[in-house]
Amino acid sequence: MKEPEKIRAEVACTYAKALRGEGGCCAPLAALCGAADRHAPPSSAREAGGRVPKGVAAGLALYRSEDLAALPSEAVRGSFGCGNPVAFGEIREGDVVLDLGSGAGIDLLLAARKVGPGGRVIGVDMTAEMIARARENAAAAGLANIEVREGLIEDLPVESASVDWVISNCVINLSPEKPRVFAEIARVLKPGGRMVVSDLVARDLPAWVRESASLYACCIAGAISEEEYVAGLRMAGLADIEVRERIVYEPSQVAELLRSYLRDGAGLSSCCGGATALIQRAAEAVAGEVWSARFHARKPAA
Repeated sequence: MKEPEKIRAEVACTYAKALRGEGGCCAPLAALCGAADRHAPPSSAREAGGRVPKGVAAGLALYRSEDLAALPSEAVRGSFGCGNPVAFGEIREGDVVLDLGSGAGIDLLLAARKVGPGGRVIGVDMTAEMIARARENAAAAGLANIEVREGLIEDLPVESASVDWVISNCVINLSPEKPRVFAEIARVLKPGGRMVVSDLVARDLPAWVRESASLYACCIAGAISEEEYVAGLRMAGLADIEVRERIVYEPSQVAELLRSYLRDGAGLSSCCGGATALIQRAAEAVAGEVWSARFHARKPAA
């Protein structure tokens, strides 16, 4: 098996296990978002503050409570995002929205309500369990304008120049071939179409973190720098690229959230080698060097 295929297989397995409640690394790191200052620049990444009430996944803190209350509970529980891209896009009725790595469908459902019956929302995911759950959630919400397709975000099963918006929530960092993802975003967008992506970025990570398969599935080891992200989008032909929000984390927040999502040792054997000490080590190593960024970009009209 080629290295990119191996990485994708490991990630798909981890997310499927997390969705079934069997532990895994994607859930704890996804919960980081919202646990810190949303406006701190990268230079002050160690000055994060703020807390999220116990028992509430911090990523969900970026969603309005009334929006979450209107969704099927399974869509909310199956959310592993690090932002809320739908809330920050000017999605209108009749638009076509594509969600990369749509998971259990929380952003699909919110986008579907925005575009209305005259619009369409497409989700693409590589994990069979996620696809099935998203379809179930769309049916439970009574939304007929959602279609979930199986596929890779590096090779989207979507026609060229066919969507008004591309959104994604803490997924592209997991791709072993990010330039292909950026190129696919540019390909499927209509001229003038836009992108809003929330994702984890990282800088100056130790080699042992970068080489950890477990921390890759945790959304850390595979994250690229904010500068690389912007350069990749620009190389793909996108324009007006901006980072409009950053959420940064400190060691205590990372460690506390890792422990809370891996409580009672759940997932430790598969996620962290059975060593609780690794949680603290990883938290100290990545704090201030990993943050969530919300990227906005546009495909030129000409």
